Amino acid sequence: MAGKFLELAFTPNVLAAQQKYFGRSQQLPPQPERDALTDDEAQFIQSRDSFYLSTVSEAGWPYVQHRGGKPGFLHVVSPTQLAFADYKGNRQMLSTGNLAANDRVCLFLMDYPQRTRLKILGHAKVVDAREHPELVAQLAEPEARGIVERIFLIEVVSYDWNCPKYITPRYTASEVQEAIEPLQARIAELEAQLKAKN
Repeated sequence: MAGKFLELAFTPNVLAAQQKYFGRSQQLPPQPERDALTDDEAQFIQSRDSFYLSTVSEAGWPYVQHRGGKPGFLHVVSPTQLAFADYKGNRQMLSTGNLAANDRVCLFLMDYPQRTRLKILGHAKVVDAREHPELVAQLAEPEARGIVERIFLIEVVSYDWNCPKYITPRYTASEVQEAIEPLQARIAELEAQLKAKN
């Protein structure tokens, strides 16, 4: 776990809860301004086909939204910056509106088969895709560029890898298909052998 994440997460109330339930609280030395992503985080991010994005409304309510696309749709622009193209949706504009008042975000990225999760804290801004065609060309697949409405730019502050405990493995249809292909091939081979004997 990167130290800055803990520094931000361990508020006085969190430390008080640790003290109450465990008889002690964690003390951290001073941390850097931000924790840059390493190659491990970059490779994990670029292999994901979805993530969850949380923002906070002006009224103080958290809001979580799912984002999905082809693996790599969440781009690692640099060790401290992420970006993704935002497409036409349900026109509610909740995340975009929330970010106008409070630029803090948390991204939650899951690899269910490997029981791995990565949390990223950062500051985000939203720019109008019509004003930044160069970003649309950089961040969106050619066939989808016409439906990009916004670009999300995220300055990474820190991140945290969580333990796999209690993560239920889940698999996409393509992952299941890949796993059963050898079995299907073997079944077809055995059926052909049986047919040849009859």
